[in-house]
Amino acid sequence: MAASTHTNDKPQGLTLRSAETEAARCAFSESGDLLFASEAFYDLVGVRPSGQQSTLATTIYDIFMFENDQGETYPDLKTLETGEQALRIRTDRSIVRFQLDWLETPDRQRFLIASQMDKTRRKISDEDAGVLLSRINKQIAREPETQEESAGLIRQQSELLLLLSMSQDIMLVLDRSANVVRTNNIFFDRIGYRAQEISGLNFMDMVPPDDRQNLRTHLVRLKRAMERNLTETTEFEARIVARDGQAIWCEWTARSFRNNIYVTGRDITNIKDRQNDLQKREKQLSEAEAIGRMGHWRWSVNGDDITWSQEIFRIFGVDPNHFRPTLRRVNEMVHRQDIARMIQGFQRAIIEKKNYGMEFRVTRPTGEIRYIFCEGRCEKDAEGEVVALYGILQDMTERILYERELRAAKDASEQAYAAKTRFLANMSHELRTPLNAIIGFSEMIEHQLLGPIQNKKYAEYATGIRESGEHLLDLISDILDMSKIEAGKYALDLSTVKMNEIIKAAVKMVHGRAVEGRINLEIAQNLAQDITLVADARAVKQIILNLLTNAVKFTKEGGSVWMECTPREEHLVVKICDTGIGIPANKLASVLRPFEQVSSHYTKDYEGTGLGLSITKELVELHGGSIHIDSTVGIGTAVTVRLPYDASKLAGTRQTAREETSF
Repeated sequence: MAASTHTNDKPQGLTLRSAETEAARCAFSESGDLLFASEAFYDLVGVRPSGQQSTLATTIYDIFMFENDQGETYPDLKTLETGEQALRIRTDRSIVRFQLDWLETPDRQRFLIASQMDKTRRKISDEDAGVLLSRINKQIAREPETQEESAGLIRQQSELLLLLSMSQDIMLVLDRSANVVRTNNIFFDRIGYRAQEISGLNFMDMVPPDDRQNLRTHLVRLKRAMERNLTETTEFEARIVARDGQAIWCEWTARSFRNNIYVTGRDITNIKDRQNDLQKREKQLSEAEAIGRMGHWRWSVNGDDITWSQEIFRIFGVDPNHFRPTLRRVNEMVHRQDIARMIQGFQRAIIEKKNYGMEFRVTRPTGEIRYIFCEGRCEKDAEGEVVALYGILQDMTERILYERELRAAKDASEQAYAAKTRFLANMSHELRTPLNAIIGFSEMIEHQLLGPIQNKKYAEYATGIRESGEHLLDLISDILDMSKIEAGKYALDLSTVKMNEIIKAAVKMVHGRAVEGRINLEIAQNLAQDITLVADARAVKQIILNLLTNAVKFTKEGGSVWMECTPREEHLVVKICDTGIGIPANKLASVLRPFEQVSSHYTKDYEGTGLGLSITKELVELHGGSIHIDSTVGIGTAVTVRLPYDASKLAGTRQTAREETSF
């Protein structure tokens, strides 16, 4: 490629290719000055530069009329856009279609390239762009160029354009006052400004107020370097606010050179977001560890240092600013009775390559002892060898001390309860002997077995003594039964029992009291006919009797008591209902506990220890059954008992559960 020359025979400008192969092409500056044109272009438009033959032309306005075939005019050169355009030539007013391309140099100078359209070429290539830019630079500098220089410049310009187009960094040229002089296209894409809007734009104004002091420090440093004719480079992080208000984090590199500051910024917003997320998660983890009183740690098996979280410093009671966690220092704080066990646990984990857990004590610098639970894992390399141990440490001191107090309180309670049970059992046995004598002698006096009594009042008194003795004996029997049940010494004597006979016997025992209270006892004679159970006959009778007695006792005169028996597939349902005073809803759960009674004006006139329902509940559950109470105050009560047909399969489950929970 021959270099262009300035002679009287050649037009002033640049020839890119020979006339035989080159299309009509020209280049203009942003102000419209003609920088070069091909011979084919001169021939096409019929103009020559100043000092040449034919019409003189120095600007784009000397060559083209800015109107199209529809008569529309272009107000300014800068309004021309890249692409195919139809332009009117001023000399003959003909319309010629040109491909327009805007080329930009690294220092933000822009040039308009106009190429006549043909069938094979529609857009300027990267190689031609490099050629054009190198020729433009030579033309502006008015420097002659050799063929070697031309080839080198073309290659350098092409490579530079390629590299710059690959970069995603924001590039700015600032003056001494940080006013924006030029930018690259990435700036416009990311920040949202248009080219005509950067005039008068100051870099400081695009930075949020919180970041300006940091930016000002670096700009002052660069300005002082320029005043001493020095080149200074500085790096910093700061946000830049886009036109839509979005803050973009950038990592900036700024360099002073002559009278300008050259700045490049790499968008690190995603990195900052990830850092913020990481810090947030670390804070959440730290707070969670503080709540759980646990921390994480890691130890490389070939080293001495241990890395652990902030919470472990608190557990050990040491200052993280003055304490460096190492194996030696940790061993010094572990209770001397636990050191060997702790070391053996770590060694076993390394040898067996298994997870592990252990408990040990540490002594804080203040002398306070803390109980620690350690759970760890083995970290292995590609060959399966253990290279590190890691895990968590949890402060268990409060829990262990609480468990000790709870265990001591439980032991004391069990001892007191056992003592109470023994006392009640002994007292019951001791009281039953004189009570039997009182009841027996009062019956003899009541029936006048040794002769008539002259005063009838004595006979009445004897009846009162007997009834009181029997009532007291019933109470003592209930206490003795409850003591046996709670002590686990109540054994069921299972046999095949007929429910009809059990019900008849229980009804007979309460019938007299129902008649005295004028209560209607509605129980069929053939109720539960042909229904048999494998159960303890005495216990089942006591269950029915206790429920019937309660129903009669708490039903007022004129009321009713009735019973239902409904066989189900797996159990027998026995339901005893009454129209008595009822039980408040908030007392339904408590009435099944020992010595509990409904304390209200409804029940204050009724005698009893409060053991009847609790004994009934225990006897039902010893058989593997269940009991449920429905009651409404003033309307009545319904007690539903479910008994399995064969208690031998389920009997004792309640007692087994009681024994298991007592440890």
